[in-house]
Amino acid sequence: MSTSTTRSHTTPAATPVATPVATTRERDARKASIGVAVVLVAQLMLMLDATVVNVALPHIQSDLGFSPAGLSWVLNAYTLAFGGLLLFGGRLGDVVGRLRSFEVGLGIFTVASLLGGLATSPAWLIAARTLQGLGAALAAPNVLALVTTSAPDEAARNRRLALFTAVSSAGASIGLLLGGVLTAYVSWHWTLFVNVPIGAVVLVLARRFVTETPRVRGRFDVLGAVTATGGAVAIVYGFISAPDRGWSSPVTLASFAVGAALIGLFVRTESRVSAPLLPLDLVRDRTRAGALVLMALVIGAQFSTFFLVTQYLQRVLGFSPVATGAAFLPLSLAIFATSRVSARLVGRVGPRPLLLLGTLGQAASFVWLSGISTSSTYAVDLLGALVLNGVSAALVFMPVTVVVLGGVDRSQAGAVSGLLQTAQQLGGAIGLAAIVSVYASQAVPGRFVPGVEPAFFTSAAFALTAFAVAVLVVRGRPSPRLEAAAVPVVEPA
Repeated sequence: MSTSTTRSHTTPAATPVATPVATTRERDARKASIGVAVVLVAQLMLMLDATVVNVALPHIQSDLGFSPAGLSWVLNAYTLAFGGLLLFGGRLGDVVGRLRSFEVGLGIFTVASLLGGLATSPAWLIAARTLQGLGAALAAPNVLALVTTSAPDEAARNRRLALFTAVSSAGASIGLLLGGVLTAYVSWHWTLFVNVPIGAVVLVLARRFVTETPRVRGRFDVLGAVTATGGAVAIVYGFISAPDRGWSSPVTLASFAVGAALIGLFVRTESRVSAPLLPLDLVRDRTRAGALVLMALVIGAQFSTFFLVTQYLQRVLGFSPVATGAAFLPLSLAIFATSRVSARLVGRVGPRPLLLLGTLGQAASFVWLSGISTSSTYAVDLLGALVLNGVSAALVFMPVTVVVLGGVDRSQAGAVSGLLQTAQQLGGAIGLAAIVSVYASQAVPGRFVPGVEPAFFTSAAFALTAFAVAVLVVRGRPSPRLEAAAVPVVEPA
């Protein structure tokens, strides 16, 4: 009887204790999942904005009266501000709080999108695009930090990284599709207006579902921020202007010289200050430095896909803006599907095999695309190459992100995220400048195809150089520093 009495007394007492704990954990997990989804929506918006206006450029030129040379600044102004300020934006998030920096950046981006949509002159639109780039630079590095530092374990962290890389990689091609639809059925103004409601909703939900991160104590490295930003802007400007002005023009050479001098001063500053914008130990790690170079090369090669194929589809095959955007959907779907697999593979075989396979696949896709001609068709000559390109890109981006972020202290996550995305922006500027220069050297007035083959071979050379970096620099398995990333990371509430 005593046993029976004890059981009947104990069971009711245990139930109310266990149930609230389980419910609280489920609620916290659900909140975290919603928070990740919210910031990834913002990341998609920031990435697609680099290309969403591409398809609309002819309409923008005729509507606002852009000169042919000035029209390129609709794209370049965003790239210049975004790439130049990423290191600053990443470190700012470490110091003032990543959620706060994300919200400020996204707020600036949203307001700038509204102003850009209302533009009535070239100067107005270029200024708005520059402001968009500033907002993106403050928000984007903190997206990656918010996504990764709150993961409860390595498996969850890799799944989140896979989603982040899929969203970031597919953003450009989704931007082309969205830009085509909006331009064809509404107006080019809506390629900018579309960001306003999305940004507003994300800002409301982020405050509710995303937890702020602890701040890093210490003085902000003002001189480091100024020299890093000025150096990056000068170098990116040099590469942007080179195809039009020439590689040996005074403006191009001066841009590179000023950029190199400022980067040199930045390195000297970082070695002396107590709280550097970018701790130099992070880039002295051979594996991480190699992964950053590899990322820059792959992104540089990837830019040719959008720049050349977009024009080929419209100028040679006669695709409409909407059809042009839709033509990139297989590439986007290949990235999304492969990213789901690469998250599991990187934990089983390590990053190096995926990097080798992905860079070789990219090189093969560019060689395939180099054969397009005036008699080619989308289904036979482009579709397979675009799918291969998407699969290969997904096999590269996820492992590179794991390697670069591996072993990084939580207090430096924002700075390293900014460094990774700076490598992407610099790589894109360098790659596009090289590809445009090679294409222009072989182009025939009034004909698009003649310069395509050497341009795509240049992209293949970038991808093969990335393969060599993976062979020579990236280790087969994560180093002890990288393995530290497998330790569960949970931010305090």
